[in-house]
Order: sequence, then structure tokens, then C-alpha cells
Amino acid sequence: MDLVPALEEPLKQPLKSVLGPATAKVMAEHLGLHTVGDLLHHYPRRYEERGQLTHLADLPMDEHVTVVAQVADARLHSFASAKAPRGKGQRLEVTITDGNGRLQLVFFGAGVHKPHKELLPGTRAMFAGKVSVFNRRLQLAHPAYELLRGDAEETVETWAGALIPIYPATGKLESWKIGKAVQTVLPSAQEAVDPLPDSLRDGRGLVALPEALLKIHRPHTKADIEDARARLKWDEAFVLQVALARRRHADAQLPAVARRPKPAGLLTAFDDRLPFTLTEGQQKVSKEIFDDLATEHPMHRLLQGEVGSGKTMVALRAMLAVVDAGGQAAMLAPTEVLAQQHHRSIVEMMGELAEGGMLGGAEHATKVTLLTGSMGAAGRRQALLDLVTAEAGIVIGTHALIEDKVQFHDLGLVVVDEQHRFGVEQRDALRGKGKQPPHLLVMTATPIPRTVAMTVFGDLETSVLDQLPAGRSPIASHVVPAADKPHFLARAWDRVREEVENGHQAYVVCPRIGDEEVDPKKKSAEDEAEKRPPLAVLDVADQLSKGPLKGLAVEVLHGRMHPDDKDAVMRRFAAGETHVLVATTVIEVGVNVPNATAMVIMDADRFGVSQLHQLRGRVGRGSAAGLCLLVTEMPEASPARQRLNAVAATLDGFELSRIDLEQRREGDVLGQAQSGARTSLKVLAVIEDEEIIAEARDEATAVVAADPELTALPGLRTALDALLDEEREQYLDKG
Repeated sequence: MDLVPALEEPLKQPLKSVLGPATAKVMAEHLGLHTVGDLLHHYPRRYEERGQLTHLADLPMDEHVTVVAQVADARLHSFASAKAPRGKGQRLEVTITDGNGRLQLVFFGAGVHKPHKELLPGTRAMFAGKVSVFNRRLQLAHPAYELLRGDAEETVETWAGALIPIYPATGKLESWKIGKAVQTVLPSAQEAVDPLPDSLRDGRGLVALPEALLKIHRPHTKADIEDARARLKWDEAFVLQVALARRRHADAQLPAVARRPKPAGLLTAFDDRLPFTLTEGQQKVSKEIFDDLATEHPMHRLLQGEVGSGKTMVALRAMLAVVDAGGQAAMLAPTEVLAQQHHRSIVEMMGELAEGGMLGGAEHATKVTLLTGSMGAAGRRQALLDLVTAEAGIVIGTHALIEDKVQFHDLGLVVVDEQHRFGVEQRDALRGKGKQPPHLLVMTATPIPRTVAMTVFGDLETSVLDQLPAGRSPIASHVVPAADKPHFLARAWDRVREEVENGHQAYVVCPRIGDEEVDPKKKSAEDEAEKRPPLAVLDVADQLSKGPLKGLAVEVLHGRMHPDDKDAVMRRFAAGETHVLVATTVIEVGVNVPNATAMVIMDADRFGVSQLHQLRGRVGRGSAAGLCLLVTEMPEASPARQRLNAVAATLDGFELSRIDLEQRREGDVLGQAQSGARTSLKVLAVIEDEEIIAEARDEATAVVAADPELTALPGLRTALDALLDEEREQYLDKG
């Protein structure tokens, strides 16, 4: 975080390496650590007390673990094998204990000699290796180990109470080797320049950065660790929030055309047509949006709302307000199916107000144009003409809207649906279509906990729609354990038949299409473990038509079909001609068929929590109750089953998004990959540290308002430069 000469020093240098060249190479390749500063900011994951050893009973399978334990006994066995047919093979079995559990270590062949001499009963050591199972018992095969020898004058109490840092490690570099490397560079911590303003640090009683680095790597007490973590969390939260506050500050300086709807114009005519009243939430959020549109700076707003909370209605009213004010509005959808669906439903909602320039069109009418990549040449030419002449006030489309050829007469508002599927570059390209930056409204049906919204979408103001419109029905969700209870699956198909007999329809969702070439080399570990690929739409549809759903009209829908075929399938399903639609997740967002009441999700454990919640939102959209069945073959105690139980237990998307986040970890909040792999947050946890993030946001906003260029805070500037390397800087810029 701190690019200060001493901390900037590379770990690996041609002439003199700070560490051994081999160690430096592994650190660069496997842990992404290149400089002294990187290594100082590679914090311990946890600390072991020699006296309170790890619970050996709780070790996770197939993971690299580090445990501190005592040797209980060691036995050397001889055995015959292909390599040693005369019974000369040797196997050393060592049992270690932590007072709570026991664990077997095993060494073979020439590898037995050193541990046989060193690992005597009563010896304490740190062991690292991969947990596996042999004969139904957990074991570590050929673990690396480091003997823990207390100094002669050290009392048993101080020896047992010492805190041993356990670092995030890899199979190629054990935790204690990283620890030794950190000790080598620790003196450089004194030169770390502090990014926090003194007033902030003193006001919150936080220790200085050099002291925090010392305490996190070499704590004497648990209080040291607490002090260090409290301080380092603030660094991460504050520097990140300053980056976002500078974005917001820069955006606020941009000019935009204020768009105020004219009285008794298109918006009023539309509201008069509505057969229902808007919910309180819709009215409140609409007011926030209209207030933003009326200013001379571009609106940047994130609209979060549960599936079916009426976001499209709010967005449409914003678009109509802009058309009223003489501008154009564009709505961007992530898929063609969704763009077509939005176009159909908006034209339906507007009626004759969408027939601008046509006979029978209302007085204030405008034209609503669709533009997608698969349109024919003539339709495309007409759509482009509608945009450049302002004949079309509203355009709905996919990425095709971003192409260079597309010109607007006066683009005033961009609405982006399903932000997480939409690259920042695309948002940026569309912004460039206006004479001045257009206003921006980003919609998502994936509920995002408040702190994540502040961290990931920190440059957007947030509005939340949390009540469902009247008339939406409850959805019952159940887990169907197909392997433990096959008759439950048979009953699931009976339930689908019952829904169809009652005049309703159903979805069956599968993780895969079924016409892919599966590359045997690319099999995932999960597939290996389960010995079968995920269920596929084409296979399942075939089995259902010939078996449990014989006689019903079953059709398939997936992303590789021709757009016209997809549209035809959706139209038949919407018209009620198809009873059961077997589909991939293409139906996840935006598909609206109120008569569909049941959904069966096959291999539900292959989907994420938020995705299951999105899919489930496709049923129960009419007056009849919805039913969602989550089919899985995972055993009852597995984390996958617990995840499915959580989804079945609540319809609250915000609650589920917290569960999802806790399971996936934060991901790199600044990067586009929300994958949970590499994270720029090392000690800050977005869910637990809600208070720190909220306070850091306020502090950052105040600091940036007083000194946008941070001229008085060189340490903060340095930290920002380190956080926002090229790629991230661009990511934030494109917001």
C-alpha cells in the first residue's frame, strides 16, 4: 500500500535479493508478492497459541493446513510392495494430539529417516500439509514440519502462551517460511508513510502504521493483534472510500442538461392510464430520481429492488420524464431475450402513448424502438434513423446500442439493467453518446448489502425498493434430496403435473445445454468428485417428455438457439401453449409469465445463492401461489445442502445476499471479478465491518471536499497510487 523507497525494494533482484531467489520467485508467482511493502502487507490469517492447539477434529478436507501439536507416538512399519518386494518398504506412522483430537501423519520410503529421529513422543512441532482420508481417518501424508524448541530459560507458560502467526500459504511455501521472510523485512516497517490524516488517527485512538505492522506480525499479546487489526482495517476502508469519494467529486463537476418533465405532458398522460397506484416505495424512489434529473450534474444512481418490486415501472417513468423534457432515453439489457421482453412490456404499459407518429397515436406519444444485434438490415436501418431524428424518444437494446454507428439526437438518460452482467467499459461507451454526459440509472435485482453497495458501487447514490406490489403471491421453496430420497423427485414431477392440470405452467432449469463438447482435461474438481457432469437441458427435456411428463407440451430454451427461435419459444410459453419450459439460466432475469407457478431447479447445488433467488423470482408473479423445488444429490451435511436450505428458508434477498457473500468472501471489490479469489481487502470484511466502512465513507467525503487533490496528505496520495494501479484506476474512472 505504501510505495516508499524502502518498501518499494523488490524481493527478488539480480544482484542482491532481500530473500533467497527461490523463495522470492515462489512469493511472486504464487502469492503475488513482489516488494518489501507487499510482504509487510501479507498479514497472518490467524495465530496459534502453542498451549491451545488447533482443534484437530475440525480440519477441512483437501485443504492445506498448519497445525501446532505434540507427538503422542511414532511407529515404524515394514511392508512388501512392488518397489520393495522383500518386505523392505518402510512406513512411519506418527500420531499427534492437541488435547482435543488426534491426527495421523504418515511418511514413506527414504522420507522416514529424518522424522523417525526427530518426531519422538512429547516433541512439539508445527506441521503443514494437505488433509486427506485413509481408512476413514484423517491424515497428513509427508507433512512439512518445524520443531518448536523453547529456549532453556523460557518458562513453560511463556512458551505455551506465545502467539505464532499462521500466514496464507501455498503448497510450495509453508507458513513458517513466510514468517521467517517477514521477520527479515520487518525493520523496514519503520519507514512506512502513514496514509491516515493525524486528526483522524488521533480522534479514533488508532496506532501509527509502523507500530500496527510490527504488532500484526510479531504480537506479544492478543491486545496487540486487536490494535493492529483495528488500525489496518481503517487503512483499507479509508483509502478505498477516498478513491470513490474522488470519483463522486469529479462526477459532480461534470455538466449535464437538467431534465424536468413538463406539466400535463407524456408522464402525466401515462400516470393517468395506470390501472393501479404506485407503492409508497415506488413513489419515494421516483422522487429521488426526479430530483437528480432536475440538476445540472449527471445523476449516478443505483436502484436495487427485489425481483418483482416494480423497478421497470420506476425506470419507465424516469425515461418518460426525460422524453417530456425534450431528450431521449436508452435502456440497456444484458441479453436479447430480456431486451425483447422489456420492449414488449413497455409498449404494452404505454399503449397508444408508444405510437408516436402513427395513426391512432396519443397526443403526447413517442416511439419506442428496439435495437439488437440480430435484427435484419431493414429493421436496423429504420431503428438507427428513429434515433438520429429523435422520432424515437425511448430505445431498448443490447450491447448493439453501443456500436459506433449508433447516433442519438439528444441522449438524456441511460438505464442499465442488471449491472453485474454489464461491463464498465460498455457503460462508459454509452455515456459518450450524449452531447453532454447523460444521467445514469443502474438497476439490479440482486440485493446488495448496504456496505457492499458503499464499497463496490461507492460512486453511485443508492435507492432501494423493498416492498412488493399488491397482488404478488408467496413462493414456497423446498429442497428435494434426490439421492437420499428418490421418491421425493418422483413426487416433484407429480406436483408439476398437478400445476398444469390446474391450468398453470412450469419451468425446469438445468445448469448446462447438453450439446457442448466436454473437454476431459477441463473437468472441474467438483465433476471429478461427483463423477458425472451437470444435468443438461436437452437430455432432461427428452427424459421428461418420454417419462414423468409424457403427454404435456415440453419445450426447450437456451442461449445458443437462434434469437428468432428463442423469441418464438417465449411467445408460445407466454401464450400458454407450452406447459413446461426446460431452460438454462437465460430465464434468470426479466422473464415475466404470471401463469407460470412452479419451478424445478435440477442440480441446484451448482448455482450460487443469488442466482437461485433470481430464478425463483420467475414464479408466483400472478395471483396463484408459487412453488420452487431445489433438486440436489449432495449429502445432507455438505455445505452445498446448507446453502440450499438457507435459500428454501427465506424469501428475503438481502438476507440471502449476506449469506452468499459470507460464503464466497468479498472477491476483489474493486476488480470486475466478484469471484472471491484475490481480494484487495486483507483485514476488512465487508459484512462484519459495516460501521467502519460507513464512518470511513463520511471521513473520506469530508477530506476530499476540503482538499480534492489531497495536496496536504502525501501519505494518502501514495497509498492511493498503490491501491489504484492502472487497471483499477480505469475501472473506477469508468464507474
